[in-house]
Amino acid sequence: MRVTQSMLTNNSMRNLSSSYSRMGQLQDQLSTGKKITRPSDDPVVAMKGMFYRSNVSGVEQYKRNLSELYLWMDNSEAGLEQGNQGLQRVRELVLQGKNGTLSEDDKKAVAAEIGQIKQDMITIAETKVGSRYIYHGTDVNHSPIKDKAPADGSAPQVADNLRDAAIGDYIVEVSPGVTLKANVTPGKVFNQEMFDTLHSIQKAFESNDDTDLDGMLNKLDGVIEKLSSERSDLGARYNRLEMVDDRLSQQETMAKRIMSDNEDAEIERVITDLKSQESVHRAALSVGARIMQPTLMDFLR
Repeated sequence: MRVTQSMLTNNSMRNLSSSYSRMGQLQDQLSTGKKITRPSDDPVVAMKGMFYRSNVSGVEQYKRNLSELYLWMDNSEAGLEQGNQGLQRVRELVLQGKNGTLSEDDKKAVAAEIGQIKQDMITIAETKVGSRYIYHGTDVNHSPIKDKAPADGSAPQVADNLRDAAIGDYIVEVSPGVTLKANVTPGKVFNQEMFDTLHSIQKAFESNDDTDLDGMLNKLDGVIEKLSSERSDLGARYNRLEMVDDRLSQQETMAKRIMSDNEDAEIERVITDLKSQESVHRAALSVGARIMQPTLMDFLR
């Protein structure tokens, strides 16, 4: 086969073009730090990258869900702690009243203090995270207190649906197929029984009637026991939340490492390859210059 000058020139130009393309690809890897800049560079890497990125995005979403759980549980625990302190103070005052050493004025002062504690309980019951009530189950847009100060002078009235099981659990998904309850059971903490008990004790001291303080103390102990039980349950769920958080952190680290191994370029290797390609390219240019000899047209220009 006869090899012409035109064939040599065309082959040389084609090889130079391929060399430019290879150098461009290496420069892209060096500037972006990624093996590919478009799916056509390596469809397998691109396909795996989509899968790994989906895993990372899922883990990051679950981490955001955990942040919401921490916020709810921390605020719930703080409210229950404050509520427990208030109830324990009322218990102390009832025990003082049972001793028979309080004067009528003392009992009125005790009644006033219990009234303030009762108002504080209302404030705690209406605690919000953002714009959502945390002590009203899934009915987060409505206050758990229906009437703070009824016109007939009775105890504060809680929402009608506070004991409804349908609104009981505010559930958040923390990993595939795993959910955690974020709230405390609405009907077991700041419920009607608690407000009725506090109100009865307050009225007993206001009217200087200590005949049923023993019964009221028993009811108060029952209220405190239920609140303590909810705190224990909340603490157990908080411990589990921390374990889930640790596991998700490990999963996030592994998912990002796998994604990095799939997508990230080895910078040292890319630099070495680029230097080698530059040397090859210079050699090709030198050889091409020898192959593409001047023609008569070059002189006529």
